[in-house]
Amino acid sequence: MRIDDAISFFQLSCGRWHSQRSSHHLLHRRAEAGGSLIVVEALEVHDPRLAAIAQLHQQDPAGLVGGCRVRWSGSMAWDKAGETHEGESVFGLIPTDQRGRAGMLLRDRGYAETAPVAGEFWMDERDGLLLTTSYETMNSLERFSFAGPDVRLRTSTVEGLSNTASFCVETRLRETDVTASEPARAQARTCAEAAQILSPLGW
Repeated sequence: MRIDDAISFFQLSCGRWHSQRSSHHLLHRRAEAGGSLIVVEALEVHDPRLAAIAQLHQQDPAGLVGGCRVRWSGSMAWDKAGETHEGESVFGLIPTDQRGRAGMLLRDRGYAETAPVAGEFWMDERDGLLLTTSYETMNSLERFSFAGPDVRLRTSTVEGLSNTASFCVETRLRETDVTASEPARAQARTCAEAAQILSPLGW
């Protein structure tokens, strides 16, 4: 499927997704599985939340072409009792080329660290979206791609104090698939429980 620019990629990502994740902890040479519910909502270019995030990063809001709000809730196999992975983040896109396929991605919360962060994005020849982000103690590289309108793939590597490599398969949820977040959370817990078998195998 052809995707012209980064903002179109984010618009295609809007909706509710069930994510199945496998993370490889390079130091421990072990794998950990998990699952989550992800909700992506489009934000129009004049949304005050986008203007606020541009000002937070000392960027001109006039350069924004749009953005999104992402919420997630999930679990991983090594979670302690009562530990949850829940949160939300606002993304804003500022292209730096005429085609809108490269530029800056502003976030009020990072992937590897929770502080506000700005990364660089670009789209490759297969219309995958790549994102690089530098934090104080680590660097991350992520690639997002569509295997079809309702299946999204994500790979990520984090290098620094924590060295991990992850692969996610994200499947779009229709209204008939789940009517509330609890069934999706139950699916996430099932994935985490299955990881108790997977994780000792390492690579």
